[in-house]
Amino acid sequence: MTTSTQDKPVSNGVNTEALIGARGVFAEMPQVASFTFRSNCDWVDGSESRNTINGYFGLGEEHIRKQTFVISSDHPAVFSATDRAPTPPEIALSALASCLTGGIAAVAQHRGIQLRKVQAVVEGDMDMRGILGMDPDIRNGFSAVRVTFNIDADASDDDIRALVAQSQKRSTVFDLMTNPTNVHVVVA
Repeated sequence: MTTSTQDKPVSNGVNTEALIGARGVFAEMPQVASFTFRSNCDWVDGSESRNTINGYFGLGEEHIRKQTFVISSDHPAVFSATDRAPTPPEIALSALASCLTGGIAAVAQHRGIQLRKVQAVVEGDMDMRGILGMDPDIRNGFSAVRVTFNIDADASDDDIRALVAQSQKRSTVFDLMTNPTNVHVVVA
C-alpha cells in the first residue's frame, strides 16, 4: 500500500451527495426503500445457463434499465462440461469482490480519500464431495472465503483498513454470504 497526502479534490467516480440524499428520502418515506431485484435464468445446454438482468422494483415502482445485462455460467471441462463461462460459485465470488470494491470507492469519496488502485483477490474453498452427495456432513457451498485487497490511495494504512471495514459493514453481498437468508424455491 502506498499512501501520501494531497490537497486536490477527490474524484473516485461516486456521487456521495446523491447517496446521502437518498438516505434522507428513505428516512422520511421508509416504504420507498424496499427494492426487489431479479434475474431470469434460461438453461442453454448441459450445465450452461444464461441469466438476463433488466428491471427491478424500487422507489415504489418498476424500473427498466437502459440495457439488458447477460451473465452466463457453466462448469469446467474437468466436470465433463463445456467450460463456456465461469461457474456459479465463481460468479458469487466476483459479486462479493465487486460489492466490496464499489463500497470502498463510495466510502473513500465520502471521506475525501483519493484512490489510485483497488484490487481484490477473492478465493473460496469448496469440497466437491458435498455437491456430489458423497458425504452428508460436507456442505455444498464454500467452507471458507478469503478477500485480499491491494489498495493504493492518499491515506494512511489505518484509514485504508477503515475504508475496507466500512465497506464490509455495508456490503449487500458480504451480508448475503455471512448471514442466513430465507430462500424459497417453487415450481410454477
